Amino acid sequence: MSDRPVLAPTREELSTLLADARRAGRPVGLVPTMGALHEGHAALMREARARVGDGPVVVSVFVNPLQFGAGEDLDRYPRTLDADLEVCAREGVDVVFAPSVDEVYPGGDPQVTVEPGPLASVLEGRSRPGHFRGVLTVVAKLFGLVRPDVAVFGQKDYQQLALIRRMAADLCLAVDVVGAETVREAGGLALSSRNRYLDEEQRTEALALSRALYAAQEAAAYGLAPALDAARAELRAAKAVDLDYLEVTTPDLEPLPDPVPPGTEARVLVAARVGSTRLIDNMALRIGAATDDRDQQGER
Repeated sequence: MSDRPVLAPTREELSTLLADARRAGRPVGLVPTMGALHEGHAALMREARARVGDGPVVVSVFVNPLQFGAGEDLDRYPRTLDADLEVCAREGVDVVFAPSVDEVYPGGDPQVTVEPGPLASVLEGRSRPGHFRGVLTVVAKLFGLVRPDVAVFGQKDYQQLALIRRMAADLCLAVDVVGAETVREAGGLALSSRNRYLDEEQRTEALALSRALYAAQEAAAYGLAPALDAARAELRAAKAVDLDYLEVTTPDLEPLPDPVPPGTEARVLVAARVGSTRLIDNMALRIGAATDDRDQQGER
């Protein structure tokens, strides 16, 4: 492979570029993206490189129409291939697979899609019906085309990560699905390609999402209710934030037990609109840790 990424716009070119690595038995890493790459994506590329060593790292750049619903931002979603190639070059990516819609979906929308199951009907799925069917279908196609040993996704899209892991396990896709930590701006805002839609005032208001999660993380030591109350207080204070949901679940996105045992690991997830821009974020929690610690001290 060269020092700069090779652009592969077709399936055939992608296959040819990966043939030598496959013959040599070198592992292949994949970072699926929709482009408009930022430091969060760069971190995924570094994680993929760490996982495959001298094997090729492939970054796909494809704005997938199947995962956009009516009225969503498909047409205005940023397309910045030249800048994306520069990011990939800086991170030592070997191949950038940037196909057209016709290349991915020859003949139009596929007749066979991936049914995401019940997990797709909660959280993001409630607001975006059909979204995860489109996500899993394109990821399955990318897995088939690239045949990666490792695929790296960001934890910011936590529900997406959980569904892709479930798909890989249920369909025996023989790929290690890795979730990389969310990369944040200095103020705490999770990096997202959609952040570029925010003006200065909206960006300031959007910081309420991460503040809410950090507040929940801190208050969770005293229980689920304090965690939710702390997060909601931060969100109420941000007048320009139109909340879609704020929920705490198990790490697998299942409902928490009632009552919640002290020391329970959990995930807090939030989605909201700031202006016309929809943002999501999440964080890990440990609920009732303070109570659990006191109980353990009492036992000693």
